This record gives sequence, C-alpha cells and structure tokens, in this order.
Amino acid sequence: MAYDDVLARRIRDVLQGEHGLMEKRMFGGLAFLVNGNLAVSASSKGGLLVRVDPAHTASLVDKPYVKPFEMRGRQMRGWLQVDSEGLESDGALRNWVSRGVGYARSLAPK
Repeated sequence: MAYDDVLARRIRDVLQGEHGLMEKRMFGGLAFLVNGNLAVSASSKGGLLVRVDPAHTASLVDKPYVKPFEMRGRQMRGWLQVDSEGLESDGALRNWVSRGVGYARSLAPK
C-alpha cells in the first residue's frame, strides 16, 4: 500500500517554514525529517507514524486511534501509529506532527 498523498500534503502544510526539514521515502511511506531525524511519516500502512520520546509511549497509546508501531511483529518503543480517523481534524494532525517534530528537534542533528 502506498502512502496517502492527501495526508502528505496536509503534513507539508503543517510543516511549512520548518527549519531543517527534509522529505524522504522510507519504509514504503513518505517520511519528514528534521535535522536528519525522522519526526513523522505518512505511513504505507495508512495513517501517521509519529516518533516520540520512548518514555511517553505507554501513556500515548491510551489515546483513541493510537497504537504502538510494529516492525516485523515487534513493538517499537518511541514510535506510534495514529489511524486516519484520529487525524481528521487539522488540530489533531497539527498536535501529532508537533509532537514528532519536538522530539526530533531534541535529538542531535545527523
């Protein structure tokens, strides 16, 4: 499954003017990196992949439409999958993108 082009455009709108932004096709999706660190991605599985502080993973998966991201059957701490239903409003998308960008900015540039 390819990533959602409409979601990718919405993410670009949120990130407009963001310093150090780069887009890159990764894992079948379209990733948005800040200073070389992945922040969010329009996922090939649908919805949004969000990178967060691993210490906050457990508390964030309690939110509606959010689940841990799995790769090869293994849950990845610090990575969340937000279903499309949880991104319908611009405010919800902006919140998740801001969370991913904030964490990416906290990491050393690559």
